[in-house]
Amino acid sequence: MKFPELLDNAAVHNARLTKDFFRENNITLLDHPACSPDLNPIENIWGWMAREVYKNGHQFQTVDALCEAIFTTWSNVPTSLLETLASSMPKRIFEVINKNGGATHY
Repeated sequence: MKFPELLDNAAVHNARLTKDFFRENNITLLDHPACSPDLNPIENIWGWMAREVYKNGHQFQTVDALCEAIFTTWSNVPTSLLETLASSMPKRIFEVINKNGGATHY
């Protein structure tokens, strides 16, 4: 199976074992800047989750309460947000290419 995969250049993604897996499975990777949130929509999800968990200045009294809020928020990520982020990928890639790997508005 061949498809472009988006990974940052984090050490775990550059490990020999990881590279071997992609090569053995014919997975083509796209080059992009290290740790680039421009091509990593999970950063947008983390941002949304942080805003939801702490909305209205909410503070947590226990780690358990914070964990519960995080898990609840994760379970309620809107499908529309996921669809919007997925459909933004071609635009994100195009903008990064046009900016020669520089910063984008994403």
